Amino acid sequence: MSAVLPPAADGSAAASAVDLAPASGGAPRGGFWHDVFRRLRRNPTAWVGAVIVLLFVVVSLLAPILAPYPETALPGAREITPTFIPGPGEVAAFPLGLDRFGGDVLSKLIWGAQASLQIGVISTAYGLVGGMLLGLIAGTFGGWVDNVIMRIVDILLSVPSLLLAVSIAAILGQNQNSVMIAIGVAQVPIFARLLRASMLQQRSADYVLSAQTLGLGRGRITMSHVLPNAVGPVIVQGTLSLATAVIDAAALSFLGLGGGRPETAEWGRMLTYAQAELAIAPWLAFLPGICIAVTALGFTLLGEALREAMDPRTRGR
Repeated sequence: MSAVLPPAADGSAAASAVDLAPASGGAPRGGFWHDVFRRLRRNPTAWVGAVIVLLFVVVSLLAPILAPYPETALPGAREITPTFIPGPGEVAAFPLGLDRFGGDVLSKLIWGAQASLQIGVISTAYGLVGGMLLGLIAGTFGGWVDNVIMRIVDILLSVPSLLLAVSIAAILGQNQNSVMIAIGVAQVPIFARLLRASMLQQRSADYVLSAQTLGLGRGRITMSHVLPNAVGPVIVQGTLSLATAVIDAAALSFLGLGGGRPETAEWGRMLTYAQAELAIAPWLAFLPGICIAVTALGFTLLGEALREAMDPRTRGR
């Protein structure tokens, strides 16, 4: 018995069937996710993004092994003078130079990758769980429940996400947990609206109408049919939100809301304390800035490639 495929976005179920079929003819191999990963493997942008993200994750996880010095160590304190900070290559023991406190910049960048990964993943998880919960309730019940939740989401969306995160972090206190909660809350309305819209689109599909005809309850239809087919765009947005979370975390730390001691390794905090030395040690700002930009670029490229691979309008290309 052949599987029934949900219709493509352009209304043609045959387009999806042809795209999933092997070039030599015969029955289609795998399913939707098999096709997504096949298209990702053929996309150079996906490979570039994946390599950057993988490098970032490996460095973060292996920071205790890769970093020459502990996170808060100040091995070069004696090398610092009021008018001179050793730069890259000027002291053999410190390949990327020292910061104003005497900390090894290379070690700080490696430990900072670990801090950025932790903040980015946890804050995005907060936003993803909260947003999916609100979107699931709104998309399932509809009516006044949907109206109330969406009006709350509209209020949150009316405030710029960074400004909302700054306000929440300032209220909760200057520490890393406050930063993660603030960034997560700022992402909740994005995930909620996206999942709700995707669920509303799926609810009018033929396979949902067929399930209703068979007498299946609303809860079973939602969890077994609608939600699995509506979660794809949310996964893509989660990948893109990781890039935003890394930038927002650096911004909040730059504004002094991340807490911790001044010599603590975190890319945004490194930018904060590099301002006073821009004239004599510009690399102290350039190096963490490059790390933030490259990491955000990696997540963005991977997310965009994943979005394109999951978009029915481009699957015939």
